[in-house]
Amino acid sequence: MKTTDVMQRLAGLGGAKWDLHFKAREMAAGGKDVIEMTIGEPDVPVPQSLLDTAARAMHAGRTGYSDGRGEMNLRVALAEDYSARSGRPIEPDNILCFPGTQTALFAVMAGVAQQGDEVLVGDPLYATYEGVIRATGAEMVPVPLRADHGFRMQAEDIAARITPRTRAILLTTPHNPTGSILTREDITDIGKLALKHDLWILSDEVYADLVFEGATFTSPLAVEEIADRVIAVSSVSKSHASPGFRSGWCVGPRSFCDALLPYCETMLFGNQPFIADMTEQAVREGSPVAAGMAARFAARAGRLAEQLHAQTDLRVHRPQAGMFAMINVGATGQTGEAYAMDLLASVGVAVMPGSSFGDTLPGWVRVALTIEDTRFDEAVARIVSHAVTRKQAVA
Repeated sequence: MKTTDVMQRLAGLGGAKWDLHFKAREMAAGGKDVIEMTIGEPDVPVPQSLLDTAARAMHAGRTGYSDGRGEMNLRVALAEDYSARSGRPIEPDNILCFPGTQTALFAVMAGVAQQGDEVLVGDPLYATYEGVIRATGAEMVPVPLRADHGFRMQAEDIAARITPRTRAILLTTPHNPTGSILTREDITDIGKLALKHDLWILSDEVYADLVFEGATFTSPLAVEEIADRVIAVSSVSKSHASPGFRSGWCVGPRSFCDALLPYCETMLFGNQPFIADMTEQAVREGSPVAAGMAARFAARAGRLAEQLHAQTDLRVHRPQAGMFAMINVGATGQTGEAYAMDLLASVGVAVMPGSSFGDTLPGWVRVALTIEDTRFDEAVARIVSHAVTRKQAVA
C-alpha cells in the first residue's frame, strides 16, 4: 500500500538517534548496573496541589469539549503572565492552547512554512525539530552553534544562510541540548535580519523557568521592534515537572492566531478543560519546584565540570539553564558516538552522542543532570575512572 509524501519525508527520523539509549535499557533489563543519563525527566513529582486541582476539575465535570483556542480561564492567566514578562500588552486572543509544546510547535510551523520553503535552525538542535519542519514540506537549514560563542546563535551565521526561500528562524532559548541562553543583544541582532528579510521568529522557551543563578533569560516577545513577527511556544512540562499532562501553548500576533485556529480545530480542538484548570493554577501561582530543580541541576553541572577538569582531559560546557550539560570528548581521539558506546560498555554509564542532535558536535556527548545526587556522583566517578584508564592504556 502507498503512503503519502509526508510519510516519506519523515521516514528515518528519530529512532536511530536513540540506539544507545535503547541499548542501555536492554543492558539494565538484563541485570547490568547502568546509570542512565540520556533523557531529561524532572527529578521531582508533579506538585500535589496541581494533581488535586486536576482531580477536582474532573469530578466537577470539566471533561467536555474545549474551546478551540483553549479554555478562556487559562488564556486569561497566560495573557496576564506574558504581559508581565514581556512588558507589553498580551491579550487572550494572542494565545492558542495545545497538548504540549511539541503540538504547539507542529501547528505553528504549519502556519509559517510549506513546500519549497526553508527554516533556519541552530545546530545542535532538539531531536524533533527536523521532523516538525519536514512535515510541512519545508527544508531545515542548520546554522552551526559554535562553542567559542557559547553555543548562542549568531546573526552573521544566520545571514550567510538566508535565501529567497527562507521563511522563519527557529530559536531555542534556553537551549537544548547546550543550556545556552540568547542575550538581548543576540535577539536584537537576529531581529534585524528578520525585519530585513520579512521572516518569522519562532521561539521555543520551554526551559525559561529553569534558568541558573547569575543568568538572565530574555524572550523575543519582549523586544518591541520585532514583537509582531514573534511566536513563542512553551508548556508546564519542565517548569512544573508535569510532562505527562501535555499542556502547552503558543503566544503570537492575533492575526496569526486567528488564521491558525481552523488548522488547530481540525487537528485537536483545544486542550482538556480539567488540564486547563490545573495549568491556570500553575501559571497564576508560579512553580513550587522550578527553583529547586534549577539549583540542583546547576550544582550537578558544577560538580561534573570540577571533577572532569581536575582529573581528565574531558571538558564540560557549563550550561546556563535546562537539564543537560555537554562534554567535549575530543581529547580521547574518539567521536562522541564511539566514546558513548565505549563508556556504556566499560563502566555502565549511558550518555547521548552529540551527533544525535545535529552535525556540529561530532566530538561531544550530552549528559542529563536530572539523576539524583548519589547516582549522579557515582556516574561522574565512573566517567573519571573510564577516562583515566583509557588514557593509561593508550600511553
